[in-house]
Amino acid sequence: MVRPKKGRDGSGPGRKLAVRVRTAKGRKLASTRWLQRQLNDPYVEEAKRRGYRSRAAFKLAEIDDKHRLLRPGMTVVDLGAAPGGWSQIAAQRVGVMAGQGRVVAVDLAAMEPISGVVELTLDLTDPEASDSIGDALGGEKADVVLSDMHTPATGHKSTDHLRIMGLAEAALDLAEDILAPGGTFLCKVLQGGASRELVARLNRSFAKVRHVKPKASRAESAEMYVVATGFRGVESAA
Repeated sequence: MVRPKKGRDGSGPGRKLAVRVRTAKGRKLASTRWLQRQLNDPYVEEAKRRGYRSRAAFKLAEIDDKHRLLRPGMTVVDLGAAPGGWSQIAAQRVGVMAGQGRVVAVDLAAMEPISGVVELTLDLTDPEASDSIGDALGGEKADVVLSDMHTPATGHKSTDHLRIMGLAEAALDLAEDILAPGGTFLCKVLQGGASRELVARLNRSFAKVRHVKPKASRAESAEMYVVATGFRGVESAA
């Protein structure tokens, strides 16, 4: 089992005995494998213990432990937020409960409320999405834009890559509209990293761009993340 590094939220999950799932009548083999992974995933168990909405919370926590993206008092926009794991980590680290920061969670699907987090149920591709998010920010700029958005995998590598890149570009479009100078953009991409066109945009708009794959991402998963820091402002994006 993977034993993740300790972070600011405390120690990570430890070892446990593996659980074997028998293929039940009516259940597809793929579903059985997914269930077995879930039951044997220490991050799933630890997420439940800590009250996190999903194991994805540990991905953001790990990235932030290393790159220090979130600080008390910051304003954060979390795209593709449901079920809320990243918003929970962001709220903790910017000090929402202490009245020091702000987190706006955006998703197509509604999610259970998180104390102190503003939730918006909307489609990021809607022309009015940027205005709605701007209203939720109270007319202020965001310090950090997070995107863990994804689409259901088709099994066709090229199609899946195009879909995830489309979401990444939509997230970057919004980030360039709402980020304050010096701001940060963290976005999910797929193995192989962001496309050349997206990287070129990021390099124009941000001072530093790098790819990361947190240990909390499953080894067999193709997901990785691009971290762009030091937003140069709307003029550079244009």
